[in-house]
Amino acid sequence: MAKITTLAEFITEQQVLKPEATGNLTRLLYDISIAAKIVNREINKAGLVDILGEVGEDNVQGESVKKLDIYANDAFISALNSGGQCAAIASEENEEIIILDGLESKEARYLVCMDPLDGSSNIDVNVSVGTIFNVLKRKETNKEVTTDEFFVKGTKQVAAGYVIYGSSTMLVYTTGNGVNGFTLDPSIGEFCLSHPNIKTPLNGEIFSVNEANEKIMPEGVRKYTEYCHQLNNGKRTHTARFMGSLVADFHRNMLKGGIYIYPNTDAAPKGRLRLLYECAPLAWIIEEAGGKASDGFQRIMDIEANDLHQRVPFFIGSTEMVEKAESFMQED
Repeated sequence: MAKITTLAEFITEQQVLKPEATGNLTRLLYDISIAAKIVNREINKAGLVDILGEVGEDNVQGESVKKLDIYANDAFISALNSGGQCAAIASEENEEIIILDGLESKEARYLVCMDPLDGSSNIDVNVSVGTIFNVLKRKETNKEVTTDEFFVKGTKQVAAGYVIYGSSTMLVYTTGNGVNGFTLDPSIGEFCLSHPNIKTPLNGEIFSVNEANEKIMPEGVRKYTEYCHQLNNGKRTHTARFMGSLVADFHRNMLKGGIYIYPNTDAAPKGRLRLLYECAPLAWIIEEAGGKASDGFQRIMDIEANDLHQRVPFFIGSTEMVEKAESFMQED
């Protein structure tokens, strides 16, 4: 019988490989996994209880807030507050940072950025949704957290990951030593290593673009989608797949090979996706898996945030596909 490695065992083993590690990050990642299990449970029974639907207000992004968005946000905040390894959180659902008040939070060394429930508008039609997160390390812990501590480049992340809640629930993360995926085994209630050392193909066939925005997208993106639609000896060279759930689209493309593009548009001139808690963490994951992420011109990891909810255009996936798309952008 093959040995089963749980997430807790794996991150503890990784900690041993770093003599300077204190175990604080290990405990924080475990706190995130606990919240993910709680959110997974509620998503699975969402159709049976009064937790679907909108709460009658918009979040800071101007997007209608679903009840599960609020539930997921509260679950992660509660787990991180109880764990004591996180000092403050930047969340898609909150305009300002959330300074935690747990007994150990004031001296905590880490900050967390998160989109607690990406793609939540798809829950009522049973499409996969997800959580995206990253972890930043504070320079000093003997002072109150300020918002500008979150304004860093993606290269300053010390951990990044996502959870995809689908036919199976997976937690995928990196701390800069490759990308590993863990599938939740409901029979034992543990995330178990199922996808060790994930590597994305150098090239692929899948392109994920919301082509309904074609008329308001940059010319470079239109040219790239036209290129993808071309036939070679009467056969398709690429396949269009766009679910409207960032985590689901990204996860599929990373494993199979592909590109996801959400560019700036006339309606969203700075882009739609958020740098701190959507683009930066996924950019680090794809780079650790051998892929690439940019805004069409510049590496996402090199962009320094200047706002908690800063938006950027997003091109991410297999290296050769991203570079091809960038070449069309540079021609524009």
